[in-house]
Amino acid sequence: MKKKEKKKKTQPSPTPPPPPPKKSGPNKDALETEKLKRLCQKRHRARIKAAEKIQAWWRGTLVRRTLLVAALRAWMIQLWWRTLLWRRVLKQRRDLLKIYVIQEEAAVKLQSWVRMWQCHRRYCRICNAVCILQAPKSYFAFQTSDILQAQYEVTPNQPEFHIEILSV
Repeated sequence: MKKKEKKKKTQPSPTPPPPPPKKSGPNKDALETEKLKRLCQKRHRARIKAAEKIQAWWRGTLVRRTLLVAALRAWMIQLWWRTLLWRRVLKQRRDLLKIYVIQEEAAVKLQSWVRMWQCHRRYCRICNAVCILQAPKSYFAFQTSDILQAQYEVTPNQPEFHIEILSV
C-alpha cells in the first residue's frame, strides 16, 4: 500500500482542461484582440528600443576600442620620434664638443709656439748683448782693482739680465 501511495504522490496530477470560451458578442472579441495587438506592439517597440540601446553600447565599445588602439599606436610613434630627435641633439652636442676641443688644442699649440718664438727671440737678443759686452781685456783699463758691477735691464716684457764684471 505504501508503494501505491508513493506512486500516487510522485505522479503529477492531470492538468485541468482550459475553461470553455465564453460566448460573448463580436464587440468584446474585437476589443480584446485590439488590446492584444496594442500590447504586442508596445512590447515590440520596447524590444526594439532595448535592442537599439544594446547596439549603441556595443558600437560605442568598438569605437572606444579602436580609438584606444589608434591612440596607443600614435603614442608609440611619438615616443619613437622624440627618441630620434633626442639622439640627434646628443649627436650634435657631441660633434660640437669635439670641434671645440680641437679648436682649443689648436689655440693652445699656437700660443705655445708663439711663446717659444718670443723666448727664443729674447734669448738671442740677450746673447747678442752679452757678446757685445764681452770685449778683449786690453780694451778695458781700470785704475783700481774695484769690482765693476753692471746691470743690464730689458723692458718689462723681457727677462732681466744681470752682469757682473770683475776687473783683473
